[in-house]
Amino acid sequence: MDRAQKAETVESLKGVFAGAGVVVVGHYAGLSVADLTVLRNRLRTEGGALKVVKNRLVKLAIADTPKASAADLFTGPTAIAYSADPISAAKVAVAYAKEKERFAILGGLFGDQLLDKEGIAALATLPSLDELRGKIIGLVQAPATKVAGVLAAPAGQLARVFNAYATKDAA
Repeated sequence: MDRAQKAETVESLKGVFAGAGVVVVGHYAGLSVADLTVLRNRLRTEGGALKVVKNRLVKLAIADTPKASAADLFTGPTAIAYSADPISAAKVAVAYAKEKERFAILGGLFGDQLLDKEGIAALATLPSLDELRGKIIGLVQAPATKVAGVLAAPAGQLARVFNAYATKDAA
C-alpha cells in the first residue's frame, strides 16, 4: 500500500467514524473468509458494514478527535462493524460473537462515547430504531382508536334504545 492509498484509507475511515451511530471493534483471528462473509452479509441486511482495518491507519484517522480514546482498542487483527443506526451493528455483532467464539468483541464507540464489551452487549439488548418507531406509532394510534370508540359509543347506545322501543311496540 503506497502513501496515496494510505491517505485515501485514512480519509475513508474518518468518514466511517463521523457517519456511524455505533462502531463495534472486534478481533477476528481464526475466522475464515467465509465466516467474515456471513458476518458482512448479516450486517448489510441490517444497514451496516464490516471493515477489516489496519490499526495504525485507524489511529491516524481518530487522532485529534473526540474518538481518540478508542485508540487502545486497535491492537491485533481488528475489524470494525458499523452502522448509522446505533443499535443494528451492535445487535448483529453480539449475536455473531455468541455463534463464533473466535470473533471477540473488544468494545466500541457510541457517538463519541467509548464503550467496553459489556456496554456493547447492553446496547445490543435495546430495541432497534425501526422497532422504536413501531412502538411510538402504536402508542400514538391507541389513544386515537380509544377516542373514536368513546365518541361512537353514545350513538350506538342511542341506536340500541331506538331498537328496543321499536321491538317493544311491535310486540
